[in-house]
Formats: sequence, structure tokens, C-alpha cells
Amino acid sequence: MNLYAIRAIYRFEMQRMWRSLLQSVVAPVISTSLYFIVFGGAVGSHMATIGGVGYGAFIVPGLTMLSLLTISVANASFGIYFPRFAGTIYEILSAPASPLELVCGYVGAAASKSILIGLIILITARLFVSFDIVHPFWMVSFLVLTAVAFSLLGFILGIWADGFEKLQFVPLLVVTPLTFLGGTFYSIDMLPPFWRKVTLVNPVVYLVNGFRWSFFGKSDVAVGVSLGMTLVFLVLCMIVVSWIFRTGYRLRA
Repeated sequence: MNLYAIRAIYRFEMQRMWRSLLQSVVAPVISTSLYFIVFGGAVGSHMATIGGVGYGAFIVPGLTMLSLLTISVANASFGIYFPRFAGTIYEILSAPASPLELVCGYVGAAASKSILIGLIILITARLFVSFDIVHPFWMVSFLVLTAVAFSLLGFILGIWADGFEKLQFVPLLVVTPLTFLGGTFYSIDMLPPFWRKVTLVNPVVYLVNGFRWSFFGKSDVAVGVSLGMTLVFLVLCMIVVSWIFRTGYRLRA
């Protein structure tokens, strides 16, 4: 494996984050802090506990996951879309690097940014609410798996998009609504039976609940099911990425 190629792409993408630190790191942390102030403070002060967990602490995993998903998709999609837009993708494809090495570089950088911001958000959350992490190993595992899976999704989006409008379509109109409807601010057990069944079709429900289980040891969905759904989504994205490089879809045109 060409580690030099992976490192070159990885370092280039990470340096792009440091060049735009205000937009890449500060903005999402401030946005999430506002959620904690509004929902955790104002709304949470008038709500009872959910499953024995204070409302402010209850929304910590959901808000972290909300930022993680959107940032993973945005970073990975822009990272591969811009070389296509600028025409430098052909230089990248002609370099002595395999498709696997290219994906490792781009997706690895996008996932690293997301994990870093996710950890910063968790640290920031302690300024507003008190919470414990019952299963730290599984918390990190869900954090990494989700970041990699949605970075792969963002990579696919960056290949598929033929304009900046399409690049924003999936994060704004698909990922964010699914996250809000995936139990970020509430327990799906609070829903009527019919809507509870409908909600279980949403894949983000399993990501949020698996992550929440690692904090409190309880969730609306069995942790095994959450982990299984996360791995299935990861494998599906890997299959699509493999097909893209095998067929040259939107790479050679």
C-alpha cells in the first residue's frame, strides 16, 4: 500500500480545515452550544427526565450525532468534488495510487475532522450539563464507525454531484431532517404506536440510539441492532464506492 499517497491526501485535506478554522470548527461548536442553551436549558427546565436521564444530558448524544453526520458528509463531499470542479481529478487518478488509497486519504481526513469536532462538542457540553459515559469504548466505536460511514456517503455525494446545489441537497434536505426525526430531541417511545413503527424505518434512529446507549446504558433500540445497522450502512457505502471506481462513474467523463 502506498502510504505516501494516503499521507499526502490526508495532510492536504486536514490543512484545509486549519486554514478555515472558524468555519470548520468554531461554527459547528457554537451552533451546537446554542442548541444546549435553548433545548437543554430553556426547554429542559420544564420537562421531566426521560428514562431516568435529565433532558439536558439526554440530548447530548443526539446533538453530537447531528453535528457528526452533517460535518462528515459536508467535508467528504467537498473534498472530492472540488478536484472534479477544478479539473485536477485527472492528476489524482493518474497518480501511482490505487482507488483504496485515494478513498483512505479523503475519507480518513473527513472522518478525522468529524471525530475531532465531535469530541470538542462533548467537552463543550460539559459546560452546560453533567453526564457520564457508561461505555466509553463503545462510545468511541460508534463515533468512529458513524464518522467513517457518513464520510463514505459524502464521498459518494461528491462524485454524484455535478453542481454546488446538488452538493448541498443531501445534507440539507435528507441528512438533517432524518437526524431531527431520529430521536435527537426525544425518545421514540413517546410517539404513538403507528409513528413509532414509521420512525424505525429511519436509519439515523439506530445511530443515535446506539450512541445514546454508550452514554447511559439504555436506549429505545437494542444496541446489537444499532451496531448491526451501522455496519450494514458502512458496507453498503463501501460497495457503492467500489462500483464507482470500477466503472469510472463521473470520474472519467
